[in-house]
Amino acid sequence: MPKKVVVSGYYGFDNFGDDAILSVLCDKLKTLNADVTVISSNPSKTSADYDVNAVKNFDIKNVIKTIQNSDILISGGGSLLQDVTSLKSLLYYSFIIFCALFYKKDVVIFAQGIGPLNRKISQKIVKNLISKAKYVSVRDNKSLEMLQNWGINAELINDPVFSIRMKDIPKNYAVGIQLRSFASLTEDFLNNLADNVLEYFKGRKIELFVFQKSLDDEVCKHFEEILKSKNPNVDIKIIYYKNRNETFKRISQLDYMLAMRFHAVIAALKAGVKTAGINYDVKVQKLADEAAVPLISLDTSQNNWELIFKDLKSLNSLKLKNFASSKNLDWSGIEKLFTI
Repeated sequence: MPKKVVVSGYYGFDNFGDDAILSVLCDKLKTLNADVTVISSNPSKTSADYDVNAVKNFDIKNVIKTIQNSDILISGGGSLLQDVTSLKSLLYYSFIIFCALFYKKDVVIFAQGIGPLNRKISQKIVKNLISKAKYVSVRDNKSLEMLQNWGINAELINDPVFSIRMKDIPKNYAVGIQLRSFASLTEDFLNNLADNVLEYFKGRKIELFVFQKSLDDEVCKHFEEILKSKNPNVDIKIIYYKNRNETFKRISQLDYMLAMRFHAVIAALKAGVKTAGINYDVKVQKLADEAAVPLISLDTSQNNWELIFKDLKSLNSLKLKNFASSKNLDWSGIEKLFTI
């Protein structure tokens, strides 16, 4: 008889990275013959997109009933258990885990980044809940060290998006640029980036990728204006995220990608697109180092643009694909729950 699995995470918000993670997870659970229900802010869209059951995230009565009737709760991936976004967010995802534990369900913490947890009450809640989970996997060393210091066993696994299947698609010879709003993303950086993109990619079509409208749209529109002010004839288009398959297809067609978001870099590497990371977060820096691709600093004084573009253009697409393939996710911890 299929096991009933409830998936909790930042789903239904039209965020490319989280949607890509969910697609990998749902595909895997289906191979394990699981009956999957996703807790989503947009259950009808999630249900149609992933061919799963879905319940509204703040329909608490229905969420509790769904958990009560399940066998396993999977919390993740992403950074759910942190109090930087808001304490309210942490309490919501913690409540979901608490409900599963209360009804004696198996709890899986899946590919999460734990923390930051700036409040003592937050640390106490998360430590108490995770210590009772059946299986815990995290996506970064900092989270692993935190849990180890708490005496909690956890596995460090690769990001689920590395396990996405991507098809080889003919190139459109465009340059992709993926930006998001961030405190240290300055006007000086955007102008500097525009100057160098126009210099080193003369005559190329440019595609600006919006992965999450609330954070990416404004800065991408502004960058489009900067490029046009410097070259009115530039061929440029903003690509809005609508569904993961279309976005993966657009990325696969690129020749080059300059990307801030972690999952934009992963998707480009998976497709063998020559990629440079824009270093707004340590996870992007670490990935660029591991993949041996150029890294662009938000501090323009740190950038040797000539060397960056020389290194970018000399990258080998097959090596990038092979690197990404070597980072496939180890599912053994979850698979064990389906053999008991």
